[in-house]
Amino acid sequence: MTIQQLTRIAPQSGCSFTIKRGQVLHVVDPLGEQVADLFAFDAHDHDCRLSSGRSLDYAGRIYLTTSDILYANNSKPMFSILEDRVGLHDFLLTPCSPEMFAILYKHKGYHPSCFENLHNSFKEHGISGFQISTTFNIFMNVTVDPQGKITVGVPRSKSGDYVDLRAEMDMVCGLTACSAEGSNNGLFKPIDFSILG
Repeated sequence: MTIQQLTRIAPQSGCSFTIKRGQVLHVVDPLGEQVADLFAFDAHDHDCRLSSGRSLDYAGRIYLTTSDILYANNSKPMFSILEDRVGLHDFLLTPCSPEMFAILYKHKGYHPSCFENLHNSFKEHGISGFQISTTFNIFMNVTVDPQGKITVGVPRSKSGDYVDLRAEMDMVCGLTACSAEGSNNGLFKPIDFSILG
């Protein structure tokens, strides 16, 4: 697959874009150990949106990789994972938010967050924050022990690692360079992407 010009998402920021059915979203970790939160809506019906629950139900496991499908809340396919150079992504945890930093990390004052970045990016498409739910957290290393305890580890992605996702419908997408220290080994780096086809 020929890689087109990459768009860079600055650390702790995000953007929105449209993608057509059949096009491929190419997401790259340019420096390594950086998470990217992805959320998507049907371009023609914003009530149809990415669903962690449907996707994990149909896959029968919590880790999705090459040949798996990301489904919408109405069970329509949204993305097919064509190629995955990392093999470990999270689809359990919601995007970091101001409330999360206050409740979970006892952070005082303002902190950038993926939820805020997605919310602001989707506004131009008439999409509200209440419509954003669990994101597909590309490159995020989340493990669950036999007792159900969740641990967030260092992403396994190295510089240049990527995932390719084919759009199965026309969509409005939001993508971030994650703002949570605990998800990115304490550092904040950019994410690159392009749309192929």
